[in-house]
Amino acid sequence: MRIMGLDFGSKTVGVAVSDALLLTAQGIEIIRRKEENKLRQTLARIEALIVEYEVEEIVLGLPKHMNNDEGERAELTTEFKEKLERRTGLPVVLWDERLTTVAADKAMMEAGIRRENRKEHVDRIAACFILQGYLDRRNMR
Repeated sequence: MRIMGLDFGSKTVGVAVSDALLLTAQGIEIIRRKEENKLRQTLARIEALIVEYEVEEIVLGLPKHMNNDEGERAELTTEFKEKLERRTGLPVVLWDERLTTVAADKAMMEAGIRRENRKEHVDRIAACFILQGYLDRRNMR
């Protein structure tokens, strides 16, 4: 069994997958789309990755404001969650993703990745942070 982590954005979805022991998250790709509401190909790619990696659960980052309020992005993410559940039949857990993009950017700075190259990796790394946080909490229980 593996768990998939997703960082859902307006034009990209960062994807990470756990190892078989559910200890670590590895970023695998960024799914890009030309228009925000065109999700059919995005969902099809996620389905293909679910089959390829034998995923049985999905963790989806929920973008909350720092004061814990949920805005328009959180609403769109919740709608995406419902589409994922209908299409895949898998449970989808919403996970607070506050500051994951900041943490991903900081990790890339520390790794020496140039500023102009960070944008092409940030969503995949943010998905890793989302999934790793979920795995860590799950394994503490």
